[in-house]
Amino acid sequence: MIEKVKILLNEVEIFHPNSKVEVESFRLKYLGKKGEMNELFKILKDIPSQNKKEFGQKINLLKKNIQLKIDLYKDSFIALKSAENIDTSRPIFLDSIGSKHPISMIKDQIIDIFNRIGFTISEGPEIEDDWHNFSALNLPIEHPARDMQDTFFIQTDPDILLRTHTSSVQVRHMENNTPPIRTLSPGRVYRNEAISARAHCIFHQVEGLFIDENVSFADLKQCLLYFAKEMFGEKTKIRLRPSYFPFTEPSAEVDVSCNICNSNGCNVCKNTGYLEILGCGMVDPNVLENCGINSKKYAGYAFGMGIERIAMLKYGVKDLRLFYENDQRFLQQFNQLS
Repeated sequence: MIEKVKILLNEVEIFHPNSKVEVESFRLKYLGKKGEMNELFKILKDIPSQNKKEFGQKINLLKKNIQLKIDLYKDSFIALKSAENIDTSRPIFLDSIGSKHPISMIKDQIIDIFNRIGFTISEGPEIEDDWHNFSALNLPIEHPARDMQDTFFIQTDPDILLRTHTSSVQVRHMENNTPPIRTLSPGRVYRNEAISARAHCIFHQVEGLFIDENVSFADLKQCLLYFAKEMFGEKTKIRLRPSYFPFTEPSAEVDVSCNICNSNGCNVCKNTGYLEILGCGMVDPNVLENCGINSKKYAGYAFGMGIERIAMLKYGVKDLRLFYENDQRFLQQFNQLS
């Protein structure tokens, strides 16, 4: 009898229906009142005890595979209307037309703001090498700051990885261009992080770079103040807190005044009156030299922000995962904004 079950398992495995009728016939053959499964379960009580366990496992596997086949094909043959019955003159419904994704809208808005003050777009590969993603940015192999970014490495080559930031694009731009440089690098980046309401393994960044003679931290602050006011409103204030990034010195985190409580303190800003939006700093001379730029003649500033972070603040979204789940109820809220 075990051989019969094996034959039936093979029949189920190779079954590929061409119509809904064939799926129903398949179901009745195996799961109907007079089907194969009922017959096998009747036989089970007469199987010798030493073989009963193996036989029971086989028929349970058979039943599972039968149900999987039915579930796979039961909705595959939906009757389509005849072409003659389609009225091509009927008006379309405009309430379900798609729109730009909120991440795309914020990215375009950021690019537009910086375009007005001379920043141009530069792009680079998402699969990057160690030099452009780490070493050229003052992060040699032994540098402990590499642990700040949990990296997806390509297993076949430990020197190849998914970029953890768009700073790699800035390195490529500096290697192939001479100052003055004023460039913006938007793109998707990857970090091996647990997915939660505040973090994701895939997200988007926009990073800016300005290199010229006599560039100062005051220039950086003025640039970021301009951006904050254009993005969040004329009344927006910023504050800079000392921080650390291997590729900039000095470095700072930038906060904007909370537009929900008008900087009076609320749950969103944790009663501080401010919300963090980006990191920035003066480009480390070592980075300039690594990219073939004379650090004694030129100086520069750099900044980077997460597009999702800006979108969450702009639209009051509290869960980062909503941007990736493609829930129509969520996305339709942005139809009027695109």
